[in-house]
Amino acid sequence: MAETLRVAAVGDVHCTKTSPGTLQPLFARASEMADVLIICGDLTDYGLAEEAHVLAKELTAAKLPVLGVLGNHDFESGRAGEVRSILCDAGMTLLDGESIEVKGVGFAGAKGFAGGFGRGILGAWGEPAVKAFVQEAIDEALKLESALARLKTPQKIAILHYAPIRETVEAEPLEILPYLGCGRLEEPLNRYRVHAVVHGHAHNGNPEGKTVAGIPVYNVSMSLMARTYPDRPAFLLLEVPIA
Repeated sequence: MAETLRVAAVGDVHCTKTSPGTLQPLFARASEMADVLIICGDLTDYGLAEEAHVLAKELTAAKLPVLGVLGNHDFESGRAGEVRSILCDAGMTLLDGESIEVKGVGFAGAKGFAGGFGRGILGAWGEPAVKAFVQEAIDEALKLESALARLKTPQKIAILHYAPIRETVEAEPLEILPYLGCGRLEEPLNRYRVHAVVHGHAHNGNPEGKTVAGIPVYNVSMSLMARTYPDRPAFLLLEVPIA
């Protein structure tokens, strides 16, 4: 039987100052079922150091490597650097255009950004504010590409907060779809033939989709996981073959 790496993935845990004890059972269950835990952004609710300290304590129940990316909520209070530092000091690995190998499987991470999908992708034309917005989306796609390029493992998992395809956010209201992700993130995923992509951000999206190259994309927002799979823990469990 081929060896596999079991990956538990969840997003949007939105840890607050009143969250002590609420996430530990989920992380403990992940430790029993998986070899690696991924948290796809919105680690905190308002991006406060106090919230990060609570999450750090909750993560003591996770007896396995914990990887992740920041989400938009983690930037809300202008203290994203402090949030990152607290969680990294607690043993979490946060990826921002970086990659890491765990037991023969490569993981590449970036936050991603908004901007729309397909023909609706916002272009860098007009006012400086529009150009700056688009440049942020381009920069995040380049971070993801750079992280994937450094991986030499046969199997690669991409970790994002924002969605790289429309399919996993389509159940959200039509008017907000351009703010839930950006198709610019899809191209490097197809080019580097990742095994799977996990993201969060869209709490009411669809749990699963595929890129145009057929790569599985999973929306693992915790609230979506809980609603979609009420009879199991609120995370996705992936089994990744190890060559």
